[in-house]
Amino acid sequence: MTEGTRTLDVVIVGAGAAGLGFGVTLRHLGIDNFAILDRGDVGASFLRWSRQTRFITPSFTSNQFGLLDLNAVCLGTSPAFSIGTEHPTGAEYAAYLQGVAEHFELPMATGTDVLSISRKARRKPFRVETSRGDLHARFVVWAGGEMQYPRTHGFPGAELCLHYSNVDSWDDLANGERYVIGGAESGVDAAVALAAAGRRAVVFDREEPWNRRGSDPSQLLSPFTRARLDSAVDSGRVTLRGGCVVTGVRRNHSGYQLAFEDGDVIDCAEKPILATGFVGSASHVRSLFDWRDEYFPLLTENDESTVTKGLFLVGPQVRQDDIIFCFIYKFRQRFAVVANQIARRLRVSTEPLEWYRRHGMYLDDLSCCEDACAC
Repeated sequence: MTEGTRTLDVVIVGAGAAGLGFGVTLRHLGIDNFAILDRGDVGASFLRWSRQTRFITPSFTSNQFGLLDLNAVCLGTSPAFSIGTEHPTGAEYAAYLQGVAEHFELPMATGTDVLSISRKARRKPFRVETSRGDLHARFVVWAGGEMQYPRTHGFPGAELCLHYSNVDSWDDLANGERYVIGGAESGVDAAVALAAAGRRAVVFDREEPWNRRGSDPSQLLSPFTRARLDSAVDSGRVTLRGGCVVTGVRRNHSGYQLAFEDGDVIDCAEKPILATGFVGSASHVRSLFDWRDEYFPLLTENDESTVTKGLFLVGPQVRQDDIIFCFIYKFRQRFAVVANQIARRLRVSTEPLEWYRRHGMYLDDLSCCEDACAC
């Protein structure tokens, strides 16, 4: 890649679920002049998962009934069919993504680090500076995801903890009681994995996520996680403590010390487990977005940056009003919304997107997201 490289129609940053799924959507539209960039391999963030971590959304092969596998990133595919398991591991899911990339012959440029994105004027192409040279593109789609960027701040001493994402295997951790800070999905998954490995775990959270009820799975423990948690609690290996606000962690002579808002102090021999979530990758191009808060970019109704025309966001950081698109089966429904905008501006027929609409992959009317479950 050099300064003289021809201008691409689209550069997609990120070769995970969002990047590949969107790439397939472009293929279905007949848009071939694009590239997918990633500093790692296909599905790199999934390859970083611990060996015990599995998808909380189940996979079933149901295409013949017109229902797409919840974990599929594009039409006509199914992780359940490809890898033959209901709750894939990260490595298994990365293998599915590799199969998608190969089957659809997606133009991949892995091992390519994106250094900057800029544009001299609104009607000029973007300049995408990479570790392998520069690219020019009429549109940029940011699909960098979030699981590679652990949130390691929030209270003094958070950096002393072991973040959930940095555990290769829970079986390798030392014996003894472990303290987990954060009781949402990752914190409970850590506690359950520790219990399965014969350890004891105490989970601290400001609230009590394990008792929360509602109809939006993005704000609740999944049924898969809740069932495993109930079993771990019944075994006596997991203790849940709500109403506990950790204000600091520090080293002491015996290991570590957790300080709480109510003045309580607890000593522990091993590093506390930090399960406070992740920082989305769009923060790497923060200046190209307005921000609705610290973590989520402000977007138009078509998931385009409100300050940088031609820059779109796909993946788990997408938010529209109060609607959260953090699961694959949610954010994949917005690929067609973005692709529709790009195709129209390239004067390409959008007719193939009606196929997406028929299969629940084109969510542009968000009023349907307001219905709650009756029972």
